[in-house]
Amino acid sequence: MSEPQVGEELVRLASADNFRDVAADGHPTTDGGRVRRGVLFRSNELQLTDADAHALRDLGITAVYDLRGDHEVAAHPDVPVPGATWRHLPVGGIPMERVAALETGEDSLAAMLDVYRGFVEHPAARSAFGELLTAMATTDGPQLFHCTAGKDRTGWAAAVVLGLAGVADDVVLADYLLTNTFSTATRAKYLGQIAEHLGPEKVAVYEAVMVADEAYLRTAWDAVAAAYGDLRTYVVDGLGVAPDDVDALVRRLRD
Repeated sequence: MSEPQVGEELVRLASADNFRDVAADGHPTTDGGRVRRGVLFRSNELQLTDADAHALRDLGITAVYDLRGDHEVAAHPDVPVPGATWRHLPVGGIPMERVAALETGEDSLAAMLDVYRGFVEHPAARSAFGELLTAMATTDGPQLFHCTAGKDRTGWAAAVVLGLAGVADDVVLADYLLTNTFSTATRAKYLGQIAEHLGPEKVAVYEAVMVADEAYLRTAWDAVAAAYGDLRTYVVDGLGVAPDDVDALVRRLRD
């Protein structure tokens, strides 16, 4: 299969609305380069139709990394992608009990900020992200990583990858926030379920959990700066990714 070229139509999946190429249409880098398309893909959970599963096969996907917890996988197992191996890399340290017990919008905001801080500070989260980056650096062919909404765990992983590749923070942030555009229908579905099962008054409480927010990503960036100084040091020292593997991943991503 020929490599996608900048300007080609981006692949969209009917059954996974937050599926997209990490490179988008070829994100620019600060030194005048571009991120290569067709290398890494991101998504929400893979509850795929047959047509969409085969569309991923046609992209040449060789590996799928599932960042969800055990209960999420058990409730909604991925539809297999033909030709791809599936690997479970659950991101730990997310306070699911706290999220389930939210009472106010302020509680939701505080919980989400803690989730993103935990991506940097919690050992179980760092272990999973480290395994993910190492696997992507050492596995041949196009690869896909995802969580449930493709928003937080997936969003942070994509932000780290793009940052390593030399994409400016404002471009990374804009890419991160695209979840709010792509996942409008899914977000409305989940908020409808909350209204039905928990009551209409809970919709406002959980809205902060359902969106990508600039404050969330900046919280993780600030945690990186405070603990490690820069993104590469976070990846090498915090996530345990070998420097050679970081370099290999960057080479794969750069045109």
